Amino acid sequence: MELQAVLMAAGGGSRMTDLTYNTPKPMLPVGNKPVIWYPLKKEWVLKVIVITTKEVQKMMSTDPKIKEVRMKLDVVCIQEDGDMGTADTLRHIQQKIKTDILVLSCDLITDVALHEVVDLFRAHNATMAMLMSKTHEFTETVPGQKGKKKTAEQRDFVGVDHSGKRLLFMANEADLEDGLSIRKSIMRKHPRMHIKTGLEDAHLYCLKKAVVDFLTENKSISSIRGELVPYLVRKQFSKTTNSSKIKDDTDDQKLLISSRDEALLQLAQERSCWNDHRGDMSEAYHGGKLRCYVHIMDQGLCFRVNSLAAYIEANRLAPKLFEEPAVHPSAVISERCQMGSDSIIGEKCQIADKTSIKRATIGNYTSIKEKVKIANSIIMHHVTIEEGCNIQGSVICSNAVIGRGADLKYCLVGNGQRIDAECKTRTNEVIVGTDQLMEI
Repeated sequence: MELQAVLMAAGGGSRMTDLTYNTPKPMLPVGNKPVIWYPLKKEWVLKVIVITTKEVQKMMSTDPKIKEVRMKLDVVCIQEDGDMGTADTLRHIQQKIKTDILVLSCDLITDVALHEVVDLFRAHNATMAMLMSKTHEFTETVPGQKGKKKTAEQRDFVGVDHSGKRLLFMANEADLEDGLSIRKSIMRKHPRMHIKTGLEDAHLYCLKKAVVDFLTENKSISSIRGELVPYLVRKQFSKTTNSSKIKDDTDDQKLLISSRDEALLQLAQERSCWNDHRGDMSEAYHGGKLRCYVHIMDQGLCFRVNSLAAYIEANRLAPKLFEEPAVHPSAVISERCQMGSDSIIGEKCQIADKTSIKRATIGNYTSIKEKVKIANSIIMHHVTIEEGCNIQGSVICSNAVIGRGADLKYCLVGNGQRIDAECKTRTNEVIVGTDQLMEI
């Protein structure tokens, strides 16, 4: 039976509020396509359950790129002001879940072949398999943050077996006040554990249906990443989980409910000479019934668009993410315009004489007048840029108007904002609300 796909698209973008003030994160344009389009374009399943808000659902229903998606979308709306975590949303759609599931976040930008994670999940009859990647280093200067000290992210400590696939241990730096300690039950079975840092959770998980059923009975777990994953990793080596004397009504037993193919899988395991470990005569997996695995991407593209820095990076890499012309056929561009091959020009744009566009994304229905210079910038949809402007390293949100001769360097101009004509150089500023100006 195929995995059911669940796409999480209800997050508010709390780390990029300057961008999401008027546009929900799933619908922010990356390369002139909504963020949510990227996981949907892969067509890895025939149908996907999309968990989102009514606002996003309304925008999806009218977006031409979403209409092109061939997968059937079963959209489930949750309250916008509700304090629901990712595990809460799985609990909310429990009645729709008929088999094992593949859960991923709508802001994931990756070129990974999803079958890498699914194959790992299936091959080991795992309770959970997840995707992690090396921490992505963002190199572009972020508007409004030039010279500002970057807050250090707390690291995850990830323990894997000799194969680098079995997930044995996971803890965040914030939870290790007394130092890093490994349980004896883990070390007895896996004396050669590799502890890795510098990894990021991609928020892509394969989960047994029994895990969703378990969540319906354990409402204290609200987050997949923060609570459910660490719980499952710890439970692999719990005495109660691996005991043959588990009571039928315990939480651990609910996690071990067999699938219809469990008997065949068990028979194949018993008759096979294959083993997942060396050094002792124990049976495969040391008899453990609850198993967690991780696929770690060593190469390729994998990060989440969950910050302004990540958003800028996603737009910089956008030309590599899809095979379409960089310039939309309906765009009207003067022959006297200088445009780099690393730029994207959107639908029905109008670009006048003597303009220069380098390493930039120009949104749909945007009008750029004469003698404008744009470099290393993102211009969203329906923006008007008057003649003689100079825009460098900036993000201009939808419906903004940049007055004649304006000079912007490393600025963020919010949705619908207007920059006065002939304004002197503005550097490292964020203009996001009516008469609201922040200089960092």
